[in-house]
Amino acid sequence: MSTAIVNDFRTDEWKPSASPWLIAGAVMLSTFMVVLDSSVANVALPHMAGTFSASSNEIIWILTSYLIATGIILPSTAWFSSLFGRKRFLIICIIIFTCASVLCGMSTSLEMMVFARIIQGLGGGALIPISQSVLLESFPIEKRGISMAVFGLGVVLAPVIGPTLGGWITDNYSWNWIFYINLPIGILAVYLSHIFVEDPPYLKRGTIQKIDYVGFISLIVWLVSLQIVLDNGQNSDWFGSTWVCWTSLLSALAMIFFFVWELHFKDSIIDLNAFKDRNFAVGTLLTTLVNVILYSTLAILPLFLQSLLGYTAYHSGIAITPRGLGCLAVIILAGYLSNKIDNRIQIVFGFILLAISCFMFGNLNLNISMNNIIFPNIICGMSLGFLFIPLATLSFATLKKEHIANATGIQNLLKNIGGGIGVSIVGTLLSRNAQIHQSYMVDHLNPLNPVFQHKINMLNHFLSMHMSPVVAAQKANFFMYATLLKQSILWSYIDSFRLYGLISLILIPTVFIFKNAKAVKSQNNTVMH
Repeated sequence: MSTAIVNDFRTDEWKPSASPWLIAGAVMLSTFMVVLDSSVANVALPHMAGTFSASSNEIIWILTSYLIATGIILPSTAWFSSLFGRKRFLIICIIIFTCASVLCGMSTSLEMMVFARIIQGLGGGALIPISQSVLLESFPIEKRGISMAVFGLGVVLAPVIGPTLGGWITDNYSWNWIFYINLPIGILAVYLSHIFVEDPPYLKRGTIQKIDYVGFISLIVWLVSLQIVLDNGQNSDWFGSTWVCWTSLLSALAMIFFFVWELHFKDSIIDLNAFKDRNFAVGTLLTTLVNVILYSTLAILPLFLQSLLGYTAYHSGIAITPRGLGCLAVIILAGYLSNKIDNRIQIVFGFILLAISCFMFGNLNLNISMNNIIFPNIICGMSLGFLFIPLATLSFATLKKEHIANATGIQNLLKNIGGGIGVSIVGTLLSRNAQIHQSYMVDHLNPLNPVFQHKINMLNHFLSMHMSPVVAAQKANFFMYATLLKQSILWSYIDSFRLYGLISLILIPTVFIFKNAKAVKSQNNTVMH
């Protein structure tokens, strides 16, 4: 009898000492904390920018540093689990994440915050895959669907309450407390995990797997150097700067070396053979691009609402929360329809809804009501419900079972990388497009323009009644230029939303590269018979 068969037999026979539901409560507490923290910070970004005297482009580093750190730790989760034991590694990760959260709350500079977020990402990156594995093994086979439903509910529910909770805490206390609240949750998660979670006999500590140190180091060099360029390139005039050129070259060489090494090294950290499967390759590409759009819009929407429309953090969270509600309402329907209709139809419909929501955001102005924000967010959330489940179903439909665990890790890694890169790119787009629109619009602020002359004369006349004519003239010109700046920034947001809407439509033909999962299953059954 082979080792794989023995392990499968033991997996089926072994049962945890505690109730699976208690174990689910323990691990989902940590998962909920991690997912909540990824959304709760978004609405507080403008407040953090004020505290750290950071620009909108710089404050996004708080999001990108966390996403890249989680992406780096994901491939080594199995190795650390075998080194420390999975239960012990789970508890270590919760402790690291909780302590880093406290450090985030204590941060007094942007550099300190970014460092703390990196540590937080290293601790939180492994918690979700470990929690998922624990849930799958704790429940009997016939109830694993329920365990994944619980897992999915926790992952979806956190972004629903995250923006509102973060906004309420920021307005009533300070942004520091959105990180401090992780301390009691983390302590409780450690306690419950220590009591209820246990390692199966086939995962006892001591059977340490080999780790691909060369691949792991090249992955770190590639991602870190890439993120440094994306985050700081705008402030250094991109390739006009020598250090940007050299760092970009280093990132490109590290990426090429990583892929070549992973393809030829026997015990590679990532098995890239999964990409030989057409469905998985296409599914991973589309999932990564959806994450680019998702994280980018989530990053800039609170900045738009608070910096241009004057929303408080709480009202900003209220406006964003319907995105999670829309996803929650549709995700059950999408799961039901996945066995009834062609999943490719659902994905196409999801991309159409995503494009509609982006174009609706692309028609915003400075005189809108909250309903103009809520409705596109609901549509965006519904689109994500119709995208993620069918994409996951088709991505793994034609993969062999022994490749699924590795393929899941690869896809999660690329999703996180896509989210980090997307947030960095949209920060650059906002800054660059605002400068471009400003240069175009400033031509209209000249004395030969009768509209400008009329407006400036009206302002001068009004202000002269309250101050000296010289000061009134200065303030009138300042007011007009401030209006121009605000309009140029508004147009940069509009450009970004419309770009993502266009990308969503362009991706639709790619969906039909997928093999139909039902056709593949029918073909396999015919071959077997």
